[in-house]
Amino acid sequence: MNNMALEEYKGVFVFAQQVDNVLDGVAFELLGKGKDLAKDLGTDVTAVLIGSGVKGLADQLAEYGADKVIVVDDPELKDYRTEPYAHALASVINEYKPEIMLVGATAIGRDLGPRVSARVATGLTADCTVLEIGDFTDNMTKETIPNQLLMTRPAFGGNTIATIACPYNRPQMATVRAGVMQKIDPIKGAKAEVIEYNPGFTPDNKYVEILDVVKSVADTVDIADAKILVSGGRGVGSEENFKLLQDLADVLGGTVSCSRAVVENGWLPVERQVGQTGKTVRPTLQSVFPVLFSTLQVWKNLTLSLLLTKTRQLQSLM
Repeated sequence: MNNMALEEYKGVFVFAQQVDNVLDGVAFELLGKGKDLAKDLGTDVTAVLIGSGVKGLADQLAEYGADKVIVVDDPELKDYRTEPYAHALASVINEYKPEIMLVGATAIGRDLGPRVSARVATGLTADCTVLEIGDFTDNMTKETIPNQLLMTRPAFGGNTIATIACPYNRPQMATVRAGVMQKIDPIKGAKAEVIEYNPGFTPDNKYVEILDVVKSVADTVDIADAKILVSGGRGVGSEENFKLLQDLADVLGGTVSCSRAVVENGWLPVERQVGQTGKTVRPTLQSVFPVLFSTLQVWKNLTLSLLLTKTRQLQSLM
């Protein structure tokens, strides 16, 4: 059992990920969930903003629920690198002692979260789907500990669900995938207390040097924001057959998404993948077609029928 003075740890902290001074949407989602957790604990929500020249983003975080914003601003933090970012976030935790620390399960968050949890000697539950405050009963001591963060996530390939607690260490850390939690409606004009903190950065052999950043321009949409999805699986049969799904998506005003098997076959890019190993989506309408090629003619006829109906509707308005 850890000898931490648990009563010293207060508040719900959220790592507010930004790239090129643009906040990632998952930061707003975690602030929304953070507000719910903080209400149950009778505390406040603090966003941790790390980067260079990022103080101006604090107001946006306030609009989405942050009561306080801790800004760690330094030229060494201009681009994401594991060592300086891990040092920054671990230093914030050691200095301000949050009870809960939430991190988005993005490429950056999955690199950063485990390293920070190791440095501050606590546990981390990855890819959570449910976060709530409740009682935890220790199976060994039979002691019931109130007001714990109960972190639920899929386990064993999604075949079961595990609820995990971290009752003897602080902070209680979790990563959450984008699209799982709900952000609040922004409160225009909201302000947060801004706290500037810099632990100091001394480059060493752990600081990688970024020689160049090459950005590719992808002609695609974010399926996490799509309201209508037409999804296909391995049974669609080929990349060529996905054009029929694209036709249907065009008629419906939606977007095509796919399973992991489709990405592995090279039929669609990974940005279109949904599911446990892909993106979490919240469409208002999702049509799923995991069936075989013999059924594709049905889709084709459906697409043509919808297209003709839409054309007639437009003609009636002319």
